[in-house]
Amino acid sequence: MPKADPQGKYRAPSVDGAETPGAAHSLTALAIVFCALVALHAPLLRLPYFWDEAGYFVPAARDLLQTGDLIPHTTLSNAHPPLVMIWLALVWKLVGFSPLVTRVAMLLVASVGLLGYYRLALYVANRNVAIVTVALSAIYPVIFAQSSLAQLDITVMAFYGWAIYFHLSGQTWKSVACCACAMLTKETAIAIPLAFFALDAVSYLGWRAHPSAEQPGAEVEAPEASARLSEKKSLHRVLIPLLALVPLALWYAYHFYRTGHVFGNPEYLRYNVGATLSPLRIAVAFVMRLWHSLGYMNLFVLTGAALVAMRLPPIKDGDTERPRIAFRHQAIFGLLVLANAVQFSILGGALLARYMVPVIPLVVMVCVSTLWRRVPQWPAWCAAVALAFVAALLINPPWGIAPEDNLAYSDFVRIHQSAARFVEQHYTRDRVLTAWPASDELNRPFLGYVAEPHTVVHVENFSLAQLALAAQQRDSYDIVVIFNTKYEPPGSLMRHFGPWRRLQERYFDFHSDLTALEAAQVLGGRVKWRTGSGGQWIAVIEIDKVRNG
Repeated sequence: MPKADPQGKYRAPSVDGAETPGAAHSLTALAIVFCALVALHAPLLRLPYFWDEAGYFVPAARDLLQTGDLIPHTTLSNAHPPLVMIWLALVWKLVGFSPLVTRVAMLLVASVGLLGYYRLALYVANRNVAIVTVALSAIYPVIFAQSSLAQLDITVMAFYGWAIYFHLSGQTWKSVACCACAMLTKETAIAIPLAFFALDAVSYLGWRAHPSAEQPGAEVEAPEASARLSEKKSLHRVLIPLLALVPLALWYAYHFYRTGHVFGNPEYLRYNVGATLSPLRIAVAFVMRLWHSLGYMNLFVLTGAALVAMRLPPIKDGDTERPRIAFRHQAIFGLLVLANAVQFSILGGALLARYMVPVIPLVVMVCVSTLWRRVPQWPAWCAAVALAFVAALLINPPWGIAPEDNLAYSDFVRIHQSAARFVEQHYTRDRVLTAWPASDELNRPFLGYVAEPHTVVHVENFSLAQLALAAQQRDSYDIVVIFNTKYEPPGSLMRHFGPWRRLQERYFDFHSDLTALEAAQVLGGRVKWRTGSGGQWIAVIEIDKVRNG
């Protein structure tokens, strides 16, 4: 029987008898998680800004810091809500602008998020499951890599965990506040209040169809269940989660007032919405989103172990079977995973695994609970999963990935640092032909790569078609900084699979970069410098022409 607190609300005890923790316990847990994350990320904390950090989020936050304006002016607004940018600008105002400050600030956000999932796991399972869920989530490669990056998805994850916990524990208005903050971080977090609304609406309609469920004599699991049945009578309670959409609507109204565009600049909208609405692309993307949620980066080791464990009978502690996470809680988790998979199959031009980060801890939690419930050696199994995650963090798989999905991003940043130093030392006044993000790295000193801005000539990528066009304008640049814009290992399993390659090229912006030597031949130059690490490379090509000095 759940126990009542002084306000008469009911709390679910964990299996090992632990109650919902108090503020001191939560602060201690937060401090432990934060210190552990900082220690694990120590070699990464001073790295310059990477990819979308450099392309949008850091410039937008820096604009806010310098001007107080929520609409960025040094980069085109993509209409992402401003909460992360506000957080970064505030931290920079208090502590100072640097990659170190930025990364520690984001690790604090990640720690708060992991604490939310810890509280959620305590509520629906027990302390053992909660601790292991947090540990495995923290070292899962995509979450680990994203935790210190100034991007949006880790912050969404932070609000997701707390929103679900508050929703399940009956703290409705706190849940609404967390949902609103999640959407002010990233508009796609709209999935969580809509999921809560859908579940409450179904429950309400079910009560309306069967009101006898609350008649005298009907079985009720606990006073908490009775209280929830009483809530179902009130339609306005079903609509409460939708109030979380109001701040997002106000943001879009403000954005339209300032820019004339509701959902960002037209090119951004076309890439992330207009170009994605093909039935075949949606189907392929949905399969990939499920893979990102259930199998990517060795996550299949955990989900596979849980499936195998389902064949085993529950362990008994005395005469009592170890309990599962309640079916209704698992149904909510499953709905959220499915809602995010569907949403990001329709929206988002890039198939980035980080988009599914907010729901990964839910998958981890259910799987860990299954192992705890059914496998006597469950700690050993979880240790094996941890080793699999660490391996995926350090070793790239034999297929293409986004560098931000594991520590490949640090290799990318370091070799780009080396290239920037070489250009500064040998080509101070030369015009540089390159593609994004190197174009921003060389032109924006505040990103941490160069001391002075270089004149940059942009090219879309380093495919044969793009470089052939660039070869016709050789007088506009002096050197070329070329790198692999798409990571694809030489032994990629999909490299020569024609149908998959054509799908990638048609729907997901895939292309093949020329090698440095091939590019030098096309452009009429010589490779003067080259380096690489972890399957990624970068080179400097000097164009053959009469040079001053």
